[in-house]
Amino acid sequence: MACKGLASFGQQLLRRKVVDCTREDSRLSRCLNTFDLVALGVGSTLGAGVYVLAGAVARDNAGPAIVISFLIAALASVLAGLCYGEFGARVPKTGSAYLYSYVTVGELWAFITGWNLILSYVIGTSSVARAWSATFDELIGKHIEMFFRQYMSMNAPGVLGEYPDVFSVFIIVILTGLLTFGVKESAMVNKVFTCINVLVLGFVMVSGFVKGSIKNWQIPENFTVVNVTDVKLGSGGFTPFGFSGVLSGAATCFYAFVGFDCIATTGEEVKKPQKAIPIGIVASLLICFVAYFGVSAALTLMMPYYLLDKNSPLPVAFKYVGWEGANYAVAVGSLCALSTSLLGSMFPMPRVIYAMAEDGLLFKCLARVNERTKTPVIATLVSGAVAAVMAFLLDLKDLVDLMSIGTLLAYSLVAACVLVLRYQPKQPNLAYQMASTTDELDNNESVSTSDSQTGFLPKEEDKCSLKEIFFPSNTDPSKRSGFVVNVTSCIIGVLIVAFCGLTVLGKDGRINGSPLVITLLVVVSVLCFICTVIIWRQPESNTKLSFKVPFLPILPILSIFVNVYLMMQLDGGTWIRFAIWMFIGLVIYFAYGMWHSVEASYSAPTDAERSMDNNVDSCK
Repeated sequence: MACKGLASFGQQLLRRKVVDCTREDSRLSRCLNTFDLVALGVGSTLGAGVYVLAGAVARDNAGPAIVISFLIAALASVLAGLCYGEFGARVPKTGSAYLYSYVTVGELWAFITGWNLILSYVIGTSSVARAWSATFDELIGKHIEMFFRQYMSMNAPGVLGEYPDVFSVFIIVILTGLLTFGVKESAMVNKVFTCINVLVLGFVMVSGFVKGSIKNWQIPENFTVVNVTDVKLGSGGFTPFGFSGVLSGAATCFYAFVGFDCIATTGEEVKKPQKAIPIGIVASLLICFVAYFGVSAALTLMMPYYLLDKNSPLPVAFKYVGWEGANYAVAVGSLCALSTSLLGSMFPMPRVIYAMAEDGLLFKCLARVNERTKTPVIATLVSGAVAAVMAFLLDLKDLVDLMSIGTLLAYSLVAACVLVLRYQPKQPNLAYQMASTTDELDNNESVSTSDSQTGFLPKEEDKCSLKEIFFPSNTDPSKRSGFVVNVTSCIIGVLIVAFCGLTVLGKDGRINGSPLVITLLVVVSVLCFICTVIIWRQPESNTKLSFKVPFLPILPILSIFVNVYLMMQLDGGTWIRFAIWMFIGLVIYFAYGMWHSVEASYSAPTDAERSMDNNVDSCK
């Protein structure tokens, strides 16, 4: 009896959401086109970091080879972007990685993903608002900071800021009002600021190629610098810090491409989501790579990398070449970049909250939609209020790394979902062929109710032999091959975590180069290779989609590896804060979400009966 109850509890945690993508109805307004999505992705990804990051990475990590660092980082980001693109084609609904996890790996993982996305977005919104406030204050002579330091100073220890940032609260309130007013109006404002930002960056790139010199990429070895302190010269040439420096810079540059996932939250507000979302994600990443590549090349051509300023490289570079007047353009571009980045952080947050609330995992009132503006008004107001309080009171420097955990965890789960879903058999449950073409649905009109439960599955033996695992007899996915992929994917996940953990452990000076660590790394690598081959040998689904990730299973596995490796680089304090946030979330889930889940109302019938009852009619 106890075992049966435990099994039932486990099934509740792993129940999957059934999505009927043949229905076009949406409570939100479908008014965005592909250009709106590209502008949203570029605006949220191409933030103020483009004006700062290149200088810091070039000076300390990569030198002129920072352009290669950005290329590697862009390729790693594209791995995650392609996975998001496929799910955007499969499930054109609001929710992003939260929804993708829900339809594939179950409710608990979906809640964990959504809960961490909320954390990432709220910290991102608050930190960018404070950065906007600080940048504007810098331009007007720091009068705001001096006033609040004098009259409202906070000297409390901990994560509280030195003074309450009232101006950042004002910025968030304006943005919240804009998002509440309507998605079309928000998209228009975003397009304007994004275009200005891109024009300024275009000016920077042209200036660099006009005023720059290739000699700054050919600095000789053992070059000496006079009257300059804190300089790292490396070994000279295009890669003064070697390939290890390029990889170190790439790890930092990877975070410059974070933000494109906000496109995936617009599934119910796009006119043709199955095509627009994949195009928007890939196009925005390509544009951002060209911008980062061009700006970093311009900077390192205009002046030697070791003279770049870490905090404001562009103004210093323009002063170096005698174009100090260009600083005004840089200031305008920086404020526009911060504005679009702020909008890109806050735009997806209420939509993830709305999706979770509509599914019953968060409080139902958060799913309320304004009938006139067609926006999730309560979720937007709550998001703005929480972000405003954090920006008003907290010093967010110690919390920013939490954004990385939430984002990288979402990237990893989406990649794992693509890996699992592509090798599953066709079933009446639309979680497995949500976005089949109209022709496929028409061809299935003759499927009867009695056949819908098993008609898609070939007859087979229950047992799996070693020969059948490596040389499947079926050309189409089956229950057996799907099960093999599920188990093997879990093993690969564990092996990747082990490999990354051993790599981090191997950097410890006391055991660096330890034979035991090296042996374990080799064993884990071999096992991971064998598991990859097993997945590759399984028959792949031929479901037609507007976009599919190429080179399976290699690309999703590489994406998971990159994301887990970057997560392992975060310090212990960040993981402790993450554990606290997760504890709060799990309390909410087990006390409220688990019992109010919309999917819980379907828990009585079997999965096959539930899929048949809900989805057979929609497939006809």
